Order: sequence, then C-alpha cells, then structure tokens
Amino acid sequence: MSRLLLLVGICFSLSFSFQIKKNLSEYSIFSGDPKELIASDGFIHYDLITPLFTDYAFKHRLIYIPEQSKIEYKERDVFEFPEGSMIVKTFYYPHDFENINQGVDLVETRLLVHETSGWKAYPYIWNDEDTDAVLSVAGGIRPVSWKDKKGNHAIDYIVPNMNQCKGCHVKDGKFVPIGPTARQLNKDLDYHDGIYNQLDKWHDLGLLDNLPDIIPKIADWDDPASGSLDKRARAWLDINCAHCHNTQGPAKTSGLFLDYYQEDPKALGIYKTPIAAGRGSGEFEYDIVPGDPDHSILVYRFNSTDPGVMMPELGRTMVHQEGLQLIRDWIYSLR
Repeated sequence: MSRLLLLVGICFSLSFSFQIKKNLSEYSIFSGDPKELIASDGFIHYDLITPLFTDYAFKHRLIYIPEQSKIEYKERDVFEFPEGSMIVKTFYYPHDFENINQGVDLVETRLLVHETSGWKAYPYIWNDEDTDAVLSVAGGIRPVSWKDKKGNHAIDYIVPNMNQCKGCHVKDGKFVPIGPTARQLNKDLDYHDGIYNQLDKWHDLGLLDNLPDIIPKIADWDDPASGSLDKRARAWLDINCAHCHNTQGPAKTSGLFLDYYQEDPKALGIYKTPIAAGRGSGEFEYDIVPGDPDHSILVYRFNSTDPGVMMPELGRTMVHQEGLQLIRDWIYSLR
C-alpha cells in the first residue's frame, strides 16, 4: 500500500491541506493496541539524546514524511521538513518507572503538521481507557500517578492549548519544531531489523540527503560518560530553555541566550543583570553568579513552581530535581 494512503485524512494536490480529525485513531498512527506504541507503516520512530523535561513524562516520538519528499539537513538548526510532514509525540507514564512491563498510562499526543501555511500544533488527550485520544484545542488537565525509586507520585498533568504551543515553538516569528536537530538525533536506536544510527537510517530510507561525514552530537545531560559537566549542563539548557532564549526566540529581548553554541559568557547569564525579571529575579542581582548557585537567578527560577517565577514557564508543574542539581553543580564549577 502506498505511504500516501496510510495517513488517513491527509490529501495532496498542488498544495497540502490537513483534514483535522476529532479522534486520533482516525489517522491510523498506531498499529494494534495504542498502549503498545507500535507505529503503523509510514511512521518512523525516533528519539532525542537530551529531551525536554515535562513532569517526568516518558515520550514516544514518530515522524511521517510524504512519499518522494526529503528532509533538508541543517548543521545547527532544526531540520527543514517538507510540506505534509507530521511529527507525533505521545506523552505517557509507566505505572512503575522501574518496571515498564507493568503497564503505562497514555496522557496526550501532540501532532505537529507542516501545512502549506506553515507548522500547526494539534493536542489530543487520551481517554481513561487509553483506547483513543480526542482533539482538545483548549488543552486540559489529566490526573496521573506513578511509582519510582523515590516513592509514589500523583499530579494534575497540564495539556497545553494550541496558543500555548505557539508560545514555545516560535523562531523569527514562525512556528517551528524544537527537537529534531542533527546534534539531538545523532544516536543509535533499536529498530525491528537491528540497531542503527537514526540519521543513517533516515538516509538509507531515502528521507534525508546530504548527510555529512562529521555530524555534531549533543551530550546526554544524565550520562557523565557522554560529556563534561559543562557539556551536559549546556545540553539541558539548550533543550529546556533555548527554544525561547535565543536571538530569534520569544525571549530575545532578555539578552539571555542559552543555546548550545553560545560562547559569550554574559549572554549565557554570567554576571548578567536581568532586563525585566520582576519578582522572578528573587531579588538576586545576576542570572548566574559563578561558584554561587544559591544567589543565581537561574537556580531560583528552576527551583520554583510559582507560575509568576518558574522557568520554563510551560510544560511542568514540578521541579526537575536532577536537572536542577546538574545546573547547580555546573554553576558551582564556574568559580
């Protein structure tokens, strides 16, 4: 069967138009029981080296590329995806983080669709039975619970609305994806026919051309073997903060630029006074005080769940304790 026919609800002519559906099941993204997270033909599983923190949710990522279309490789920026591309990200919680075989709870699936007019985001919330998800333009709240080595946890998980999605996915005034960059995708993944580097796999499938011999690779924030403390901290800041805090992002007027390739110490926040942080500064003077995380605004804001103080502003109701400790250790090392 043609890959074009596998994506129900999408049609191609001289331009691309997306036929939005009420139920996620109408797109035939998953094969069989959705809780198994097995992709239908035409969708390719992918993963990131250092993902964005979202209240400890696990994330399952898929991509669909229209037939006879190619992804354009970019060395530093997010790849350029052709019209008709779809990025699928499903957020879920295993009942027991130490034993995923005990079952999972599907919470939301976000579709990013590259239409003729640009990228659009469509949030879907899963029902209590995890049999289907329903489009929720206004977002919503789902109670979730899980167990890990620290004990039992329960939160009200917040699904962002469509406008909130735009708040983060904007660069130079245009809606764009955040994660799919060469540095984030340069990792091995277990496919049905073996373990391959994701970018090599995409190239072999004919989805990606002009793959260079040397490809950048970001550090894994949680793996000391993947890079230095500096590289791992910068990786965490890059994915959690830099989608806004870059020279073309929503926080460009702040002067605080936290992207992976930033080399200016002051732009990174070192002895930088905030422009308009308000009470978000915690009455501290600098974004980063080398050697003193307890008097650094970044630590103060990462350690907060107050909507008027916390950073990132969206996508969490909890403090990422392990990420916070990483940033604290990094700031202390700058002394």
